[in-house]
Amino acid sequence: MKARVTVTLKTGVLDPQGKAIEGALRSLGVDGVDSVRQGKVFDIELAGKDRAAAEATLQAACEKLLANTVIENYRVEIVG
Repeated sequence: MKARVTVTLKTGVLDPQGKAIEGALRSLGVDGVDSVRQGKVFDIELAGKDRAAAEATLQAACEKLLANTVIENYRVEIVG
């Protein structure tokens, strides 16, 4: 089973890396970019076929390691 975990900064948390990317895009002449927020994506392969168990396992992994839940949100998607 495959899953994707997306981790993003919570609204209101400053994102200096996103601001740096935004500035770089502008200096490269990329027009129309209003703002950039940087995040992380984890593509994870899991053994087994139980979707509920897989989601619970990944939520626990996010709470313990993959996301800093003080400043980040996460979303777990079972994709296959």
